[in-house]
Amino acid sequence: MKELNNIIAAFAKIQHNNEQVFLATVVNAQGSTYRQPGARMLITSSGKMVGTISGGCLENDVFEHTRVSMPDGKPIVITYDTTADEDIIWGFGLGCNGVVNVFIELLNQDNPLNPLAFIHQCFYNQQQGIIATVIAVEGRVNVKVGARLILQSNNTVNTDIKDEYLTAALLKDAQAALENQHSSFHQYQLAVGKVDIFIELIKPPPHLIIFGAGRDSVPVAEFAKALGWRVTIVDCRGSEVTQERFIMADQVILTRREILDKQICIDDNTIAVVMTHNYLDDLEILKVLIPAAISYLGCLGSKQRTARLLQDLRAAGVECTPIQLQKLHTPVGIDIGADTPEAIALSIIAEIQAVLANRGGGFLKHRMEPIHKRNQVNKIPIKNYKGC
Repeated sequence: MKELNNIIAAFAKIQHNNEQVFLATVVNAQGSTYRQPGARMLITSSGKMVGTISGGCLENDVFEHTRVSMPDGKPIVITYDTTADEDIIWGFGLGCNGVVNVFIELLNQDNPLNPLAFIHQCFYNQQQGIIATVIAVEGRVNVKVGARLILQSNNTVNTDIKDEYLTAALLKDAQAALENQHSSFHQYQLAVGKVDIFIELIKPPPHLIIFGAGRDSVPVAEFAKALGWRVTIVDCRGSEVTQERFIMADQVILTRREILDKQICIDDNTIAVVMTHNYLDDLEILKVLIPAAISYLGCLGSKQRTARLLQDLRAAGVECTPIQLQKLHTPVGIDIGADTPEAIALSIIAEIQAVLANRGGGFLKHRMEPIHKRNQVNKIPIKNYKGC
């Protein structure tokens, strides 16, 4: 998330320099690759690069393609196949064993289908969306590489794809991707050819609310900001020192536990960690958070302390359902032997990341499945096609 924020900020700044700006996006990957579909890199005509699409081995070659392979400014797709022995002769030395497709386009700030402008809008409004990009065309299909369909969370659609049958099929799949919460790679089979489209789910950064403004909360906030997350600090003690201590936070709320529910906004993009070191504060905070539509809830403290909190919550009329208890992580964090504020913060952030990615947080050397879930090519025939 931080990398993407840096790319968006760099694009906004570079616009004033009258330089050509290119965006390289990983749109498909097979086998073992360093970056996954959706990874991006911004490139200027002068050679400035922001972001990465590999471990550092493809970036310079992509820059060369912006110089020599795009004289007309039309988008191109470059395939890097590191499964062949020629990789050693080729000179990339990727050290992985996979195939990567990189989509390169010339950006235009005034283009209503500018992907960075849409991503920035999603981040700013804390809303999800879909960017569907045509990356390959075969046959006599009246669609160009680089054509797009953009779907907002309110179902507003913007597209430059003129074929109504392809647009209808694509819109249906884009809505499914938004509902199922994952990106996908589709190949549409038409009577006159086929079209490959990368359907990408855009999600705003997680919103981490940290309840508690002690010194041990500082590294939690710092790690979260390093990942590009939005961070809010809630201090029920109302100390003015908190503003200075958490200058890295996006928002600092000074409040009292009695009015807490009126000062915070929680949705399904919210994650929270309770670390006030005050039992009565924690009790009131959990009354608000446990029934809420929250993705992750961590609470600092021992199992005995948690059992007492849950008992007191029941006595106060707050009955926790099994689903609500499943979201509650306490003692908070992954077992890495943490005993300093920084190490504890690392274990907390690692646990949150594992939960958000639906992973168990174990050692990768013990994982029997692929590290990353690969996009399958969904081949979709379009019936009753009448395009030219």
